Amino acid sequence: MDRFLLKIYRGTPGKQYWEEFELPLRPAENVISALMAIQKDPINRKGERVTPIAWEQGCLEEVCGSCSMLVNGHPRQACTTLIHKLVAQTGKDVVTLAPFTKFPLVRDLIVDRSSMFESLKKVQGWIEAGNSQQEGYGPLVAPDQQELMYSLSNCMTCGCCLEACPQMNNRSKFIGAAAISQVRLFNAHPTSEKQKHERLHIMMEEGGISDCGNAQNCVKVCPKKIPLTDSIAEIGRDVTLQAIKDVFSFHNRE
Repeated sequence: MDRFLLKIYRGTPGKQYWEEFELPLRPAENVISALMAIQKDPINRKGERVTPIAWEQGCLEEVCGSCSMLVNGHPRQACTTLIHKLVAQTGKDVVTLAPFTKFPLVRDLIVDRSSMFESLKKVQGWIEAGNSQQEGYGPLVAPDQQELMYSLSNCMTCGCCLEACPQMNNRSKFIGAAAISQVRLFNAHPTSEKQKHERLHIMMEEGGISDCGNAQNCVKVCPKKIPLTDSIAEIGRDVTLQAIKDVFSFHNRE
């Protein structure tokens, strides 16, 4: 097997179609390399010269999260998905590419993931610096806490977790596992105490933690192996404790 067929679901909103390209099967070639080969010489399987495929890419080392797409129906990063491994795993010389379905389509394999960045703004995905330059060294963080925070900070906002989540659809306002996990990350920071309750109150709103159906698809597809379900469970507990605090605080004010 020295060649393979790349089937791409391409087009613009409402005008999508499958197009096939036959390419040589090279060792260690990733999906991005295959797309670049088509870009260089965009001749489809019928021998027709067509418009080159549109896709996003950035770092090419699974850091930026921009090359997210469905590969053989699974949400993955194109830069680290090797063609020869897919062919070996499936036993077929056909690889399919398609854009994510949970985000607005722009063109071909490009989707608009702006909603994820809006969610990070909503949950205040940052640490207030204040006058940190005048305050000297920051607070100490235990090694085990550092390890957890580093793991959570690996999120690329790639959208794989949202694409795999059955709760994400055009009728739902669910914020998704990525934003929930970032709430856990920023709430874990020693200087973030005053923002913690604000983030938890956001998690109590429609689309927050209670909208999670616990399907656990998110953690299975996360390319960075972030403990997303652990984050969902912990934020769920924190939200419950915050709600209890709010009740007692309300009664104390009365």
